[in-house]
Amino acid sequence: MSRLNFLLNPKKIAVIGASNTPTKIGYAILKNILDSGYQGKVIPVNPRENEIMGLECVSGIGKAGEIDTAVIAVPEKMVNGIARECGEAGVKGLVVITAGFKEVGPEGSKREKELLEICNSYNMRMLGPNCMGMIDTHTPLNASFAAGMPFQGDISFISQSGAMLVSILDWSLSAEIGFSQFISLGNKADLNEIDFIQSSADDPQTSVILCYIEDVMEGDRFLSTASEASKKKPVIILKSGASTSGAQAASSHTGALAGSDKAYEIAFRQSGTLRAENMNELFELAVAFSMSPLPSGDRVAIITNSGGPGIIATDAVEKAGLKMARFSKKTTDLYGQNLPAEANVYNPVDVLGDAGPERYRLATEAALADDHVDNIIILLTPAAVTNPAQVATDITELHQEYPQKPIFAVYMGGKSLQEGVNILNQSRIPTYTFPEQAVNALRGMVLYSRFKAEMLEEEETLKHTGDHKTVKSVFYDVLKEKRLVLRGDEATQIAEAYDIPVSNIYLAKTAEEAKKLSKTIGYPLAMKISSPEIIHKSDVGGIKLGIQNAEEVEKNFERMIKRVKRYLPHTKIYGVELQKMADDGVEIIIGMTRDVQFGPLIAFGLGGIYVNLLEDVSFRLASALNSPQEIEKMIKETKAYTLLKGYRGEKQADIEALKNTISRVASLVQDFEEITELDINPLRVYPQGTMALDIKVTIDSHWR
Repeated sequence: MSRLNFLLNPKKIAVIGASNTPTKIGYAILKNILDSGYQGKVIPVNPRENEIMGLECVSGIGKAGEIDTAVIAVPEKMVNGIARECGEAGVKGLVVITAGFKEVGPEGSKREKELLEICNSYNMRMLGPNCMGMIDTHTPLNASFAAGMPFQGDISFISQSGAMLVSILDWSLSAEIGFSQFISLGNKADLNEIDFIQSSADDPQTSVILCYIEDVMEGDRFLSTASEASKKKPVIILKSGASTSGAQAASSHTGALAGSDKAYEIAFRQSGTLRAENMNELFELAVAFSMSPLPSGDRVAIITNSGGPGIIATDAVEKAGLKMARFSKKTTDLYGQNLPAEANVYNPVDVLGDAGPERYRLATEAALADDHVDNIIILLTPAAVTNPAQVATDITELHQEYPQKPIFAVYMGGKSLQEGVNILNQSRIPTYTFPEQAVNALRGMVLYSRFKAEMLEEEETLKHTGDHKTVKSVFYDVLKEKRLVLRGDEATQIAEAYDIPVSNIYLAKTAEEAKKLSKTIGYPLAMKISSPEIIHKSDVGGIKLGIQNAEEVEKNFERMIKRVKRYLPHTKIYGVELQKMADDGVEIIIGMTRDVQFGPLIAFGLGGIYVNLLEDVSFRLASALNSPQEIEKMIKETKAYTLLKGYRGEKQADIEALKNTISRVASLVQDFEEITELDINPLRVYPQGTMALDIKVTIDSHWR
């Protein structure tokens, strides 16, 4: 049973602001409830009416008896008072249609905050305000002011935009696509997309969950809820716009590479959620999941009566990361013996433009029977001898014989193909107008099928802890100086506190001190100007490599200070950092930038000076990097993996040590929310072990 059953399947519902005037919202809502066939009790509430649409009207909610859900459609200045009356009357849920809250400015925001406080004080849940309402076709209940009632189906659509919802509802009536629920979220003051994803996941009448959202405010809760929901049924999200609140500052390499929308993209992928790029794709995926069985693999057979569309479909399959099926000898022999000599008997199978239903049936049945084929896409273009309706009938019959294999139809045309399209739709065969649509929908199904399979695999978990006291102490000293960026020597202390292998950095404030330190550290040395304000030290002569003796250290100390002061006279310089030169290895970047919604976002890829140019980077939310398997997937997504395996005779790098380092960085940034950005660049990976050479850490001054 859905956790919001009292809202979506109430025994008794009240419409506050119900009206006898057809132009009023309260009239439309009450009429929709009655016209939807709702079987529960409906109570109109209006102090100026005795009867509305044949129903006895009460003057206030307190006189309505026990109510599960109250729909409020009154002027905004009355809403909060009525909400309080609902709370006193024991109403379980509110659907606040009324606009004029946070979307109109500060005064509206104040009203909305008060409204939420009222709901919380009476333990009432609220949908809205500023929403279209809700529809459940299986209750049935249309508690909205949308025009029309959708066909009954198994797709739940949750929308942050009311206009989007009513547009899709109107479209669905002409496309004859059925829905289980329509939910208009409005301002999301209380109930949001997470609550309804969870509810839809528990709803036995829903098999596909669609969302149109503009933001996510509870990142951790979204991840856990979407992950659990995706184990039961597909969750497909169209996320509009880039995240402004979560946009990353480009003060680090990772921040520059992440982009404002990257965290959403990664969060969706990690939770098993499919992301649609546009409205067409959202519903193409919905139709596929609603009608078709999940694929067992990614091998695709294409059958066509035209070479051009067959080539387009083949290109789309390969671009989507799917595989063109290789037929068994039995299948190719059958094609060779029964299709015209001019036909292509390999994949894609071209049955030629003069093909009738018999040729299509033979080609389709052979592909379905072939164990080397997981999915079939059937393309049909109109020709004088083609019988689209009979081909559709044959496809339907064959699908019943082989129900485990997804069949996607592409009827490329219009009026002359409509009868066949209708037959396919009625038989629940996903049907598209162009090959790319079918391939893209199939790709989404394959990705989701893989996610479900991965969820069944048990993975080893990793969790590291460190010396919290040392980290806190360093942060305290940095903020005491009113800085946000750590010096190199401070950053190495943070790394050491979490056993992240690092080449120690020592700070020298004078040339004499540098000279003495160098003898202790050993040669050759690297010298770097110590100033957190300078991001690219080499641009201002702030780096010198390969120092061989104490005299060179002394000489370069003075030169470096003078040179940097000449370029940046007002920049605070703490001295010069000394570091032992490290052996060559594969140069990697491990970075972190903190997203407002989803927390720390970890980057991995080729490091060094070309990191922003090459952009060979993969991302994960730190919360997902709790298993060696997931870290390994992250590494393998990059070209860096080719170098790490050993390229052109080079020894293989220590990938296990690298995985351990990534895991420790993920633990560090999860343990300390005050770290807003972190870059280890480069991290050198050797045949045995790793070594961080340069670490940049930025913190937030508002930590506790």
